[in-house]
Amino acid sequence: MMIMISTATAIFLAVAASFSLFFPTPKSYYHSLYIYTSLSNNASISHNLYMLTRRPHVAGTEANEEAAAFVLSTLASYSIKSHIVSYDVSLTYPISRSLTLTTLKELIKFDLRQEIYNGDPYADVANEVQPTFHAYAKSGTATGPVVYVNYGRVEDFKTLEDMGVNVSGTVVLARYGKIYRGDIAHNAFEAGAIGAVIYTDRKDYGGGSGGEGWFPASKWMPPSGVQVGSVYDGTGDPTTPGWASVEGCERLSDDEVEKGGYVPMIPSLPVSATDGETIIESIGGQVASEDWQGSTDGPIYRVGPGPGVLNLTYNGKQTIATIQNVIAVIEGSEEPDRFVILGNHRDAWTFGAVDPNSGTAALLEVAQRMEKLQKKGWKPRRTIVFCNWDAEEYGLIGSTEWVEDNRELLASRAVAYLNVDCAVSGPGFHASATPQLDELLKQATQQVQDPDNSSQTIYESWAGSGNSPEIGRLGGAGSDYAAFVQHIGVASADFFYGGAYPVYHSMYDDFVWMKNFGDPMFQRHIAAASVWGLVALRLADEEILPFNYLSYAYELQKCAKNLEDGISDKGINFEPLFKSIEELTKAATKIQNEVRAIRKNRGWGWASMWKKDQVRVRELNDRLMMAERAFTDQDGLSGRPWYKHLIYAPSKHNDYGSNSFPGIDDATETAKSLNTSESWHYVQHEVWRVSRAVRHVSRVLNGELT
Repeated sequence: MMIMISTATAIFLAVAASFSLFFPTPKSYYHSLYIYTSLSNNASISHNLYMLTRRPHVAGTEANEEAAAFVLSTLASYSIKSHIVSYDVSLTYPISRSLTLTTLKELIKFDLRQEIYNGDPYADVANEVQPTFHAYAKSGTATGPVVYVNYGRVEDFKTLEDMGVNVSGTVVLARYGKIYRGDIAHNAFEAGAIGAVIYTDRKDYGGGSGGEGWFPASKWMPPSGVQVGSVYDGTGDPTTPGWASVEGCERLSDDEVEKGGYVPMIPSLPVSATDGETIIESIGGQVASEDWQGSTDGPIYRVGPGPGVLNLTYNGKQTIATIQNVIAVIEGSEEPDRFVILGNHRDAWTFGAVDPNSGTAALLEVAQRMEKLQKKGWKPRRTIVFCNWDAEEYGLIGSTEWVEDNRELLASRAVAYLNVDCAVSGPGFHASATPQLDELLKQATQQVQDPDNSSQTIYESWAGSGNSPEIGRLGGAGSDYAAFVQHIGVASADFFYGGAYPVYHSMYDDFVWMKNFGDPMFQRHIAAASVWGLVALRLADEEILPFNYLSYAYELQKCAKNLEDGISDKGINFEPLFKSIEELTKAATKIQNEVRAIRKNRGWGWASMWKKDQVRVRELNDRLMMAERAFTDQDGLSGRPWYKHLIYAPSKHNDYGSNSFPGIDDATETAKSLNTSESWHYVQHEVWRVSRAVRHVSRVLNGELT
């Protein structure tokens, strides 16, 4: 099926073409946008997803190497210059694990297996699925009474403390959701626990009490389903923090890695809903509050400790394994030294139909459409780079190593990074970005039909009843944009259809689930690829980069005001930050006026000024591109030096969470705990530090020495 160009798109193209006298882009550019949106092919997307999900393909395995070869050969078949970049990185795999529960009546030994469903077409390769485990979990044995800790958040442990529940020396039981699993293990250790079991609660992933059943009858996680994943809190290979894991490189020892604080200090295991409820039934003590309870037809949740006792044993092996990033390049015709980068990871914990290969299939669709554009005579102004990352699931390793390996080149030449991880898991478009790309995302979604309602555009369904859609920010460490935004400061965006889905990181995330529930007609895949490609084409082909830093200034003003309101009684002076944001607003307005002036001049004898004007445009684009870099600080965040962006970084206690002004936020949380004059003085220091960074951004946009 082909999604036809919408009426909104036709109007956009007609209006844009009428302004070709003033707009610094040839008519052929608008024609290429029209052609791109009309070249969709959901049959090829379906085929590519099927091919990518025939076997489980964890990073470092033969199956994932085969998947890399498929991506490479497919890109090469599109006449796009492609190659593989390999890194030798530290990965972990399970050797053995066991979990037993001693109750007042019996000893229960859990089999820790996900069951093959009736009619499973992948039953013949189910033995290739790794045993359920947590990557980088600490090897060892933990035996102790069990305590139920809800989602394992800092506030959950505080609630238990207020209830008089002592977690020290216990094995905690937490349910998945709300925060990153690695932070659950970290928070448990900080509270004194000696082990952690994390289960998939029916209320969150199994359909609750709806009576719909579970996969394959419905979309919900089967009772034996287990969400596996990494518990590593860092980014990139833990043995090479800050530099690339190339052959013969320096590596940290195991002791040095442990001292870094990013690997868990206690053993942990993931378990199913069935096993989790069995453990819940063994717990006595106080009844948990209503928001801590599970499904209404399940057991009553109590917090413990005990009387049930858990005995958890995990033994893993750590090995240096070779991972493979597939890189493909369409060289720019006029500015080959400017890179527009599209990225998606390939490795999966099991079959990975949603996570990540819906995104890989969309990436190949974008590449195929651009090959067809090339056959029609199109050449991008700037270089377009397709990146298919490896070992993302372990800790964003493939993308991080590549960025660290190419840090200086990317810092000087990367225009933007566009990430799609799980392209499709259901209906509903979502996007996050650094703010200068907000308007570009909105405009792209106005040019593509909503795959679930052909009477409107994606933008109209995305915005809903509001005046404008909500665009998230890239502060979390949930996908491969992290190294680009948070380490080197490259303007970035991330978008997808759907969101959280029940069979996440389980063996049931397969092609059958996608075909039956995620995207039966593969129309959402087509729409995701359309938006992805349109944004890339505009960044690659528009003579003046379509960045709007007024959006950034507005965002910073709003976030700074929220911070100030939160600690208004602590005497912190936010005036330096507000003043620097005001300077940024003026600089953003000035550069927009420069853009308008260039466009206007193009209508009046511009041919005689062409060469001089081209130099001016190049210099202006450099300012637009490099301004994001100025939000970074070479020293990074306090205690987290890899994170160098002072506006966006993960929350200290939740890698999935996002904080604006993370340095100020970290210092504030510490000061609230210590409540000393010195700790609040450090908050003021962080305010000054961010103020200086914002001021540097204004200097870059102005392009003038003081």
